[in-house]
Amino acid sequence: MAETEKKKYMKKSEIFTFGIGLFGVALLTGWMPDYTQTYFADFAFKGKGFDASVISINISTVFLVAGIIGAVIELITGFMIDNTRTKLGKVKPWIGFGAIPMAIVAMLVFVAPNTHNQTLGIVWMYFIYALYTAIGCAVERPSECFGALCSPEPSERASAISIASFMKSVGQSGGMVVVLVVGLVMKAIMGQQQFKNAEAQGLDLVISTAVCALGFIIFVMIFFINNQERVPFTREKVSLKDAVKVVFTYKNLLMVSLTKLTGFGRGVYGTVSLYIAIYLLGSKDLKLALLLPMGIGTAVGTLLVNFVLKKFSTKQTYIMFCVYGASSLAILYFVATGIGFRSELIVPFLILNFFCGLQHGNTNVTPNIMIADCVDEIEYKSGKRQEGLAYAGFGLFAKVASAFTKALGPWLLYTWSGYMASTNANVAYAAQSDATLNKFLMIYTIIPAVFVILQGVPILFYDMVGEKKEMITKALMERRAAAAAEEGAADAE
Repeated sequence: MAETEKKKYMKKSEIFTFGIGLFGVALLTGWMPDYTQTYFADFAFKGKGFDASVISINISTVFLVAGIIGAVIELITGFMIDNTRTKLGKVKPWIGFGAIPMAIVAMLVFVAPNTHNQTLGIVWMYFIYALYTAIGCAVERPSECFGALCSPEPSERASAISIASFMKSVGQSGGMVVVLVVGLVMKAIMGQQQFKNAEAQGLDLVISTAVCALGFIIFVMIFFINNQERVPFTREKVSLKDAVKVVFTYKNLLMVSLTKLTGFGRGVYGTVSLYIAIYLLGSKDLKLALLLPMGIGTAVGTLLVNFVLKKFSTKQTYIMFCVYGASSLAILYFVATGIGFRSELIVPFLILNFFCGLQHGNTNVTPNIMIADCVDEIEYKSGKRQEGLAYAGFGLFAKVASAFTKALGPWLLYTWSGYMASTNANVAYAAQSDATLNKFLMIYTIIPAVFVILQGVPILFYDMVGEKKEMITKALMERRAAAAAEEGAADAE
């Protein structure tokens, strides 16, 4: 490789604080969807006399509508990012100045109106979660987009993305730690019985969200202060026509984005994880015990992916992990059904959860590296550096996929499985039948396994690897060096 390609551009502290920023974002965004769902279903309107079946149906469509709105906002955000020109850069202003508004709206999601009007309650659910989704797009996507701007050197960039993705995966489990600690503190202060009454009203969720929102602001600001964008942006303004072209006509970027759509159902496991913790492990607090092994597996998986990428291309790595992921979920299902829903299942279930989690390292890391490579390819072909639109295109498909997931997940959980919500104001969760528990397990394993395989199909057509990638990287380095020399000569005159 040429000497310029080996140059290190980032300070060591920047790699860490990039990860800190993604940790903070994940601390809030990783918490919100699943706990918003259970808050809407089990706590927001408890004792108001609302029709549970109507609320359940609307919860599914709340996430569908919010996802569609989010998809549109993703494209608009990407368009605006690529037209942003500031001394701070293209994406940092969005992250730094969007953090506090996002945290405030996240808190408002858990403050339901005190009303007996069912229509008003349903309208509030649609409005508040759509607002959170829209504002979240303007912070979450730029934070990921930064990976393509932190360094012009692909190997340094890939390493920074891998480490930041590792910290992001840790942050995604952070909310579970928060709710556990908040519960313990509330018990110590209030006593067991008063805590149960507060828990039955979802007060612990409200307090935990406030803690996550505060942590989000602090960690994002650490990133904002310390990190710099180092890839020069092109000076041309980006048009709406360019936006559509970037998202839909560059094959490699489209293939990476399509993985979100073809694999949308892999995320339904999150919908039911809280209820498996409650009914299998015996306590909502033990969702941490359920998902911590998976979270550890995810974190280990991000490091494992970084190692595998030194031996194989991004394309090969992605496909291998898809096959592995589907196999591990299928094994978990057959082991669980063989043992049955009793205490003997807990230990093997948690152990296998770790191995299932390894696959998430791939989906957290590899697509982000691929998109950064696609940004290089687009710049090589068009002469324009369009990180915002590239990541927005991926985000658009991700939001549509999330909408499908969040519509499918609640339907599977609250309708298909036969779940019965508690009607007792002093009891958080009602007992469920064995048939319902078995369907919970299928939602957690078999259904996601099918979609894990499907998400790998588009990558079969991805070709930004090998000699092509090396040729584009070298050409861009030479092009930027020539442009810098021209600017220097112009300044000298």
